[in-house]
Amino acid sequence: MATSKKVITRDEWEKKLNAVKLRKQDMNTLVMNFLVTEGFVEAADKFQRESGTKQIDLATITDRMAVKKAVQNGNVEDAIEKVNDLNPEILDTNPELFFHLQQQRLIELIRQGKTEEALEFAQEELAPRGEENQAFLQELEKTVALLVFEDASNCPVKDLLDISHRLKTASEVNAAILTSQSHEKDPKLPSLLKMLIWAQKQLDEKAVYPHINDLSTGQLEDPSE
Repeated sequence: MATSKKVITRDEWEKKLNAVKLRKQDMNTLVMNFLVTEGFVEAADKFQRESGTKQIDLATITDRMAVKKAVQNGNVEDAIEKVNDLNPEILDTNPELFFHLQQQRLIELIRQGKTEEALEFAQEELAPRGEENQAFLQELEKTVALLVFEDASNCPVKDLLDISHRLKTASEVNAAILTSQSHEKDPKLPSLLKMLIWAQKQLDEKAVYPHINDLSTGQLEDPSE
């Protein structure tokens, strides 16, 4: 026999929500965490001054975003120099990240049609690392395969030339820099919103209640009849 769901009115639900006490300091820290991690320097500066949250060296955000932008634009050599200027240990202690940056540099050479330079770079910079690490070798072989096809659109690993691959590498560098600066590599806010969506789906099985359907507004909406 089916069990009817409990019906919670808007007034009841709002009373429950209002009973939950959230410290303003915690909310400010959450917002600041998002702004810093995502690199919104001007917004972080303004919010830091207006909210009185813990002072953060905003120059580090600017430097980190410069590295990320360099990778996104395909200027990998410049990005590597900037990372080393920030903290040489980041690449020294993260061989996988360094390989991926060098791999992206090889991809950019191939994109520019610099075949001979690409082959030389692969042989001198990436092949020795491939000899030490089987996973690196497989990645190198996939990347060099781009040179076999005159039309890259026919290559089975053509995705390496997509801008999305640049963005993936840029995100990896960004996360490594954040970790080196004792920051979390991912903002907390998106995870909390995903948790909210999950919690609502779980509650849907047991009750009928006002939902937050539009996360951008956070407004409660009455359930459809």
